Amino acid sequence: MQQGDRVERRTILKAAGASLAVAGLGATATACGGGSGSGDGTVTLRYAWWGGEPRTIAIKKTIALFEKKFPKIKIKPEFTDYEAFWEKFQTQASGGNPPDVFQNAVGFLRKYDKRGVLLDLKAQADAGNLSLDNFRNGVLANGQVDGKQIAVPVGANTMALVIDLKAFEKAGVEAKFGWTWDEYFDALQTIQDKLRIAGDTGYFSIMYLYDLYLRQNGKAFFTDTDLGFTEDDLTQWWEDGYKRVRSGLVADPKKVEQVKPKSALSAGLAASEFTWDNFSIRYEGEGESDYGLAPIPTTDGKATGQYLGSLMLSAFSGTKHPKEVAQFIDFMVHDPEVGRIMGYDRGILATTEQYDAFKPTDDNNKGVAAYEEEVAAAGVLGRITPHPSGADVIEAAFLRIGGEVAQGKTKPADAAKALFSEAKAAFAG
Repeated sequence: MQQGDRVERRTILKAAGASLAVAGLGATATACGGGSGSGDGTVTLRYAWWGGEPRTIAIKKTIALFEKKFPKIKIKPEFTDYEAFWEKFQTQASGGNPPDVFQNAVGFLRKYDKRGVLLDLKAQADAGNLSLDNFRNGVLANGQVDGKQIAVPVGANTMALVIDLKAFEKAGVEAKFGWTWDEYFDALQTIQDKLRIAGDTGYFSIMYLYDLYLRQNGKAFFTDTDLGFTEDDLTQWWEDGYKRVRSGLVADPKKVEQVKPKSALSAGLAASEFTWDNFSIRYEGEGESDYGLAPIPTTDGKATGQYLGSLMLSAFSGTKHPKEVAQFIDFMVHDPEVGRIMGYDRGILATTEQYDAFKPTDDNNKGVAAYEEEVAAAGVLGRITPHPSGADVIEAAFLRIGGEVAQGKTKPADAAKALFSEAKAAFAG
């Protein structure tokens, strides 16, 4: 995306799992195998994931392909929604019987690694059972912790600003690559003045957006072991956000709650919302306007702080069948036909084999692909911020406490103190 380009493409995404956190793992898992074998040499692996019905239908098709190529390996699928998945996984891991292969995300890697749950896949890669080559834009590093490869990406996404194209056009404002936060808020003020709707749905309670803002200013949300900012930093962020709620620039949090599960953006309460680029399909399905992906505002007119996040596949360290697990993961991340079946359901396909195999035909997926390609071409992508053990709990706390600030229930300084207190407990857990 070049400087000054106006964002007009309709984009939306097939919702990968939402990034809301749940409770942490229990005790360290014991080395019990999740899969099984039979007398004829056939191996059965348990494969678990979260997601909606379209994802499940697609994954089952890919399983059938794998079993056809590897007739001695059978896959037992286990699937549910996001929150139920992690609640079940917590119990399984505590009892030493998690699935052999499972969908994972960066916020959980160090937590599970700390408890000895995750298999280091480098040995299987060295043995030729899994290729770690041909991953796009450095996304393979997302699955690395302390020199170990404990997850392998299946897709990639990045934070974006979803805008109501009709509202932006009617107000006469443009979303330009390289625009600053001041320019963004000025645009939202124009929208509020001309259209009598809020500009934003509630940016300041989104942990991953605050991470980008911190990265623009030489910090980050996390270090390897702690928070990477101060209470004063967060107090200022939440004070600014609350002022914009009171002025009407950010949508009334009570109205936002009233329209749930619908988004405040698609409900017409505001003109923009920050989210992961491939989560945007919800707006087209829920709303009556046209929606597009716009650039992240910047501090210096260039650096957005963006990086590629990803959904990944991990393996249980106690699996009885590490070779077969590695062969399965390899097939799922490299096979071109798997890429054509999955499309961008879990984000832009992570390997060149699958990315080249899937050619989106609809405007929505074309727009998501174009957005990520142009962000990459702009040279703003950095490496993902570390997520220490406890990051999932802190993300949930940030969303909850930020919501209390928005509603005027908690003063920003008290909210920041509470977040730091909960973070300390999460890191110690």
